[in-house]
Amino acid sequence: MTDPIIRMTDIEKHFGSVIALNGVTVEFYPGECHCLLGDNGAGKSTFIKTMSGVHKPTKGKIEFEGKEMNFADPRDAIAAGIATVYQDLAMIPLMSVSRNFFMGNEPVKKVAGMSFFDHEHANDVTMSEMKKMGINLRGPDQAVGTLSGGERQTVAIARAVHFGAKVLILDEPTSALGVRQTANVLATVDKVRKQGIAVVFITHNVRHAMAVGDRFTVLNRGKTFGTASRGEITPEQLQDMMAGGEELATLEGSLGGTV
Repeated sequence: MTDPIIRMTDIEKHFGSVIALNGVTVEFYPGECHCLLGDNGAGKSTFIKTMSGVHKPTKGKIEFEGKEMNFADPRDAIAAGIATVYQDLAMIPLMSVSRNFFMGNEPVKKVAGMSFFDHEHANDVTMSEMKKMGINLRGPDQAVGTLSGGERQTVAIARAVHFGAKVLILDEPTSALGVRQTANVLATVDKVRKQGIAVVFITHNVRHAMAVGDRFTVLNRGKTFGTASRGEITPEQLQDMMAGGEELATLEGSLGGTV
C-alpha cells in the first residue's frame, strides 16, 4: 500500500467545554474511497471541517503528503488539493452549468485590450468534464436549477476534480436523493476514485457506504471505533456501531424486546 495522502493523529476539537472530537486517528489513501459514518452529532461535520481548514484542531497533528500542515483557512486546504463538496453545493440555480463550473476560476480572453469571460473555452471544458462523469447535458448554457439533485452533485464533483483535487471530501452527497440519482452519484464517486484521488465519503447510510467504500471508520460521540477494510465488517456490524449497540441492547431489554 502507498503512503497515506492525509494522516490525522489524535485529533481533538473543543468548543469551550464541549469536546466535539476526542482523540481521532484516521489515514486516507490515494485512489481509495474511505467512508466516514456516524449518526447525527457523532462529530462528522467537525472532523471534515478540521481536515479542510475551517477549524484548527485543539490538539493533534494533520500530515498532508508526509508533511505536517497547519491550514490558516479553507483556501490553504484548497490550494494544497483538499476540496470539499458540501450539501448546499454553493451553486446559483439560475446561472448556466458552465458559469457555475468555473465560478471563482473564470477563464478570460482579451479583445481589444479588454478581458472577457471566455465562453467558448468554458463551454467546451464543461461539456467534456461532465461527459467523463456520465452526464450528457442539453448544452453548457443549461441552468443548473434545471438539473436533478444527482446531476448537480456531479457538477460539483467534476468541478473539484478538474481544478486539481487530490482529496475530495463529500458531505452527505446522497442524503436528499432518490434511488436513481443516488446510483448516479455513487457511480461518479467510483470514477473519481479510479483516477487516483482520495475520496472521503461522509454518510449515515450504511448501504451507500458499502456500495463504494474501500475502508470504513465509524464516529460516535467524537470518538472512533477504528477503521475496517471491505470484507472485514458487515453492514449489520457497521449499523450497530453507529447506533451504539450496547445502548440499544440495554434499551431493548428495558422495553421488553420491543425495539
